[in-house]
Amino acid sequence: MKKIVSIVSAGCLVVGLAACSQQREEGQTPDTRDFFAMNTYIRLEAYGNGAADALALAQAWIEELEGLWSVTDEVSEIYALNHSGGQPVSVSDDTAAVVSFALEMAEETAGTLEPTIYPVLTAWGFTTDEHRVPSQEEIDGLLASVDYRRVSVNGNTIQMEPGMMLDLGAVGKGYASDKVEELLRAEGVTSALLDLFGNIVMIGSRPDGSDWRLGLQSPFENDTVGVLTASDCAVVTSGNYENFFTADDGTIYGHIIDPATGSPVNNDLASVTIVAKSNGVKSRMQ
Repeated sequence: MKKIVSIVSAGCLVVGLAACSQQREEGQTPDTRDFFAMNTYIRLEAYGNGAADALALAQAWIEELEGLWSVTDEVSEIYALNHSGGQPVSVSDDTAAVVSFALEMAEETAGTLEPTIYPVLTAWGFTTDEHRVPSQEEIDGLLASVDYRRVSVNGNTIQMEPGMMLDLGAVGKGYASDKVEELLRAEGVTSALLDLFGNIVMIGSRPDGSDWRLGLQSPFENDTVGVLTASDCAVVTSGNYENFFTADDGTIYGHIIDPATGSPVNNDLASVTIVAKSNGVKSRMQ
């Protein structure tokens, strides 16, 4: 699910050396936070008084969500659910909300977005980097435990059938970025760029009132295919060109799995970019 390259925050290559110097003179140099969480690199930048403290809160919030949703951390709520043996598990408000959202998206897409596909992803090695091509018999066996309709959320209690596993990778960063946007706005931030490695949220415009400028990465080379200008919205790019492997027979397999077959999708889409008011979680959780 990556990636958009933020070329405005890198600064001078887009807006010019003179503009960069002017921003520094006017006190418009951003406060930034760069860190690794949710299995991805995250960069947060914000302008104005109180921006540094707001970004510190944002980083702590993201790291807290990661602690709730990790599929490998034995103290996370998702780990407890995946190893519950079919028993109900009590979870936090955030986990209940994001799982409910994932199930809603699964319903709206007729299972194309499938939050219980994790065992199949693991069989292909996309969660371990130990890539392999599983047999159709193995895939079919795993698909027997893949079905979002067998997951139930009742308040803060989640239950699913034994052998099933949830993974929030398809929706977790979107939820986190929407929540961070709410936090920063509540802290008085009116100009910020949040980059959760492919999930971009822009709060307002740049300090000078102009649009943010985002370079869209080419799926086939280390370059951009164009520059997107936008303000006060979310931009998300997804594609198979970052996480894939080449099998012994030369076949290239990407990490986006078709739940109907249990195999990587095979279509003509190299990369898809969506521009929207938000990542979609915020409006549905209100």
